Amino acid sequence: MEKYLEQFIVDNWDSLNLGTRYVRCEEEVEGKRKKFRTDTGEIDILAISKDESEYLVIELKKGRASDSVVGQIQRYMGYIKEEVADSNQKVKGLIIALEDDLRIRRALSVNTDIDFNRYKVEFELIST
Repeated sequence: MEKYLEQFIVDNWDSLNLGTRYVRCEEEVEGKRKKFRTDTGEIDILAISKDESEYLVIELKKGRASDSVVGQIQRYMGYIKEEVADSNQKVKGLIIALEDDLRIRRALSVNTDIDFNRYKVEFELIST
């Protein structure tokens, strides 16, 4: 499910709110999107603001996100801050998941550089 969420976001980037402010920072190899690798794992989606003042690290989770994802995205943000961003560029994070819980809300309440968005999946079967 996570790879489908990722593909949906990538395919629809320009029509989502993210696309109005950010541009994805990714390479394509032989027509396939390549995730940004860090020394602690792969970033699901990396973007930079159109004015190039801010990087955005996006972490996708299928289902409910646990508070452990906060540490994961902080590692990726730290890598971007230390290895990629200039000293005048900010690094923000965005976790996208189906659900959250009290533990992740508490963890995020003390970190204003990470936002949380929920996604909703809707299917409709139409008889012909």
